[in-house]
Amino acid sequence: MERFLIMGFMLFSLLAVVTEAEHMKYKDPKQKLGVRIKDLMKRMTLEEKIGQMTQIERKVASADVMRKYFIGSLLSGGGSVPKPNASAEDWVNMVNEFQKGALKTRLGIPMIYGIDAVHGHNNVYKATIFPHNVGLGVTRDPDLVKRIGAATALEVRATGIQYAFSPCLAVCRNPRWGRCYESYSEDVNIVRSMTEIIPGLQGDVPANMSKGVPFVDGKKKVVACAKHFVADGGTVNGIDENNTVIDPQGLFSIHMPAYYDSVIKGVATVMASYSSLNGERMHANTHLLTGFLKERLNFRGFVISDWEGINRITNPANSNYTYSVQASVMAGVDMVMVPENYTDFIGNLTFLVKNNFVPMSRIDDAVKRILRVKFVMGLFEDPMADLSMAKYLGCKEHRELAREAVRKSLVLLKNGKKPDQPLLPLPKKARRILVAGTHADNLGYQCGGWTIQWQGVPGNNLTIGTTISKAIMNTVDPSTEVVYQQNPVLVESSQFDYAIVVVGEPPYAEMYGDSSNLTILDPGPSIIKNICGTVKCVVVVISGRPVVIEPYVEKMDALVAAWLPGTEGQGVADVLFGDYGFTGKLARTWFKRVDQLPMNVGDPHYDPLFPFGFGLTTQPVKGN
Repeated sequence: MERFLIMGFMLFSLLAVVTEAEHMKYKDPKQKLGVRIKDLMKRMTLEEKIGQMTQIERKVASADVMRKYFIGSLLSGGGSVPKPNASAEDWVNMVNEFQKGALKTRLGIPMIYGIDAVHGHNNVYKATIFPHNVGLGVTRDPDLVKRIGAATALEVRATGIQYAFSPCLAVCRNPRWGRCYESYSEDVNIVRSMTEIIPGLQGDVPANMSKGVPFVDGKKKVVACAKHFVADGGTVNGIDENNTVIDPQGLFSIHMPAYYDSVIKGVATVMASYSSLNGERMHANTHLLTGFLKERLNFRGFVISDWEGINRITNPANSNYTYSVQASVMAGVDMVMVPENYTDFIGNLTFLVKNNFVPMSRIDDAVKRILRVKFVMGLFEDPMADLSMAKYLGCKEHRELAREAVRKSLVLLKNGKKPDQPLLPLPKKARRILVAGTHADNLGYQCGGWTIQWQGVPGNNLTIGTTISKAIMNTVDPSTEVVYQQNPVLVESSQFDYAIVVVGEPPYAEMYGDSSNLTILDPGPSIIKNICGTVKCVVVVISGRPVVIEPYVEKMDALVAAWLPGTEGQGVADVLFGDYGFTGKLARTWFKRVDQLPMNVGDPHYDPLFPFGFGLTTQPVKGN
């Protein structure tokens, strides 16, 4: 009798486990995606659903906050790190602690962690910093950009993070804009071709996959984010977060096409733009976020706001936060990058739903989209990070790839005062050469904004890399004497065989980067005049956009646009000294004077200093 009782109890227990497994279909990876989403959704309370729609900054988060408010996503803003010079292990441990909090919630829904990895994993010490997009557009090389996306994904995953707020698909039409360096080109066709970074980040979409469904190919890939939807690069006077005034033909022929490509390539998320379109804030633009992106293009991933993006729907910002929550969610924003006052957001959205200002159907649509991405990327099966990928952070292969990208992004704008007397490539063997300028030995200037900190960091202590001056010393013949002086006062023609002068802009990012005059940093102009008037010189310009250079071009023997090359300055020396040839062609028009702006290829008043597509070439020199 006792044996039968034991067997009966075991059978009952087994049936209970089986029944539970049947009921918890969302935890079963063998179930269809739609079944898993539906099963989880029916179990969720309103509080749990709104938690999934909430993204908060790591600085205000804890495992307890994750558990108490059912937070669906975290992020690191620019410069938000576990500790200064944090290692991959520090990052992984931090992300996992937050994840443990999420997994301890009633339903155990894992959180997704996002970060601005816009030119490599740029917040992280020792990561490979690739050239900014303004330089990558010059290469016109989608395969290169795809490889950069794949390398970035590995480095992001090395720190336990699964979500990169990249790529920026802005078509920058006015270089006064402080985010122009995040744009690949003023030309929509170049920007479209560079959407190949998305399969680099996420993986190649399977041939049989429906258009618009998000795709992330496992733990070596990350969730990508096409941004900023839409027309952020067309604002009046290039003012950040300003109004873009444009007719439908201009919108759909210039600013929208890259989003078609992104959706086809399975991009998992799209970020709304701070800017307005013909007076309507994009965070509240129902017609485009829902009507066009979600319904017309059949985008099935989720729309995320920018940092406090919904707050800025009103003017002044934050003047009616309840309205901002309602307007953004109703327009089609699915996840809100709050990022700090999360109780206000949660409280307001809860009130709006309970009082029928936001229908439950809109909440369900948003949560369904968020869960779809989390299921597709395998987050439920493998939510915890480990150190198995730490080896990829700043690895040699990625630095070599970045060096290749630097070489291909350089544009030779002048080579010799006479066509038959080119200065470049420079001879490695010389008696004495001068290296000068504000940007010759400054890794922070070389990397630009969105590097370690939001606005960038001047100097050489921010991360690991090779400055241009160091690269030059690595490259020249051992017998060549290299003299480095940032700002030499008196230079005589007999002192040096030639000079390399490196000048440009200081680092900057959005808000602080807008410029009405587009000048290079002082004393850059006087350094050019002092040196190039007496010694054969090549001027290398480090900048996030074309800058005022016309007054000085005549004095120069050679001129190179190097944009914001990142940590691998050796790529600049590779081409200056002829190990590789110059191949880059301008992806932006180089103006003569700022009063010509905006001026883009095809405009009636087009009269550039160097036209779109311009770039001199050189051949590699063997045995130089």
